[in-house]
Amino acid sequence: MLKPLTNTLQNVINFTWPMVIISIVILASFRICFLIKTKQKIVLYKELSMLIFGVYILTLFQVVTFQDDVSWSSNNFIPFREIMRYNITSRLFIKNVLGNMIMFLPFGFFTSYFLRVEKIHLPIILILIASISIEIVQMIIGRVFDVDDILLNIIGGILGFFVYKMFRLFSKKFPNICKKEWFLNLMSVIVLISLIILIVIIL
Repeated sequence: MLKPLTNTLQNVINFTWPMVIISIVILASFRICFLIKTKQKIVLYKELSMLIFGVYILTLFQVVTFQDDVSWSSNNFIPFREIMRYNITSRLFIKNVLGNMIMFLPFGFFTSYFLRVEKIHLPIILILIASISIEIVQMIIGRVFDVDDILLNIIGGILGFFVYKMFRLFSKKFPNICKKEWFLNLMSVIVLISLIILIVIIL
């Protein structure tokens, strides 16, 4: 099961890396200019989290709107019909079921993190808006509308919300040094470098 998941991730990286690099350069340069012009303090960990979220959104919509491997399928408005077709150990199950959940896990986490929500209602509404928008656009551009994708996206977003809640819970027990700005900045840089190394290894 790990190999198909790694292959899917590698395909996503190969497909999106040009857009990711261009987006990072444009968004980062614009944001830096804005902060300098408005004389605001640059808080590295906050800026990196916003940049990662922005790039994630662009990558998400590029992946879900420009794949062309579903020409054999048709619109599905019946919940669970497509999900039940897949064998749990098959490549299609990993790609279409687990993939749709994993894709929206960061969405649930980031929306909860930036909005500092305590209840799940608002993240679910935002996830629903994003997911329905994706499915409608896919139908318009000649792909398919699948209600199961919406359900899986919501599940993934909910998992992201609970990851955020766990993060908040454990962060309260961290030593005070872990809440210092310099420490958070350092950890952000370490995470960023780790992601870059991971991407290079996968490629």
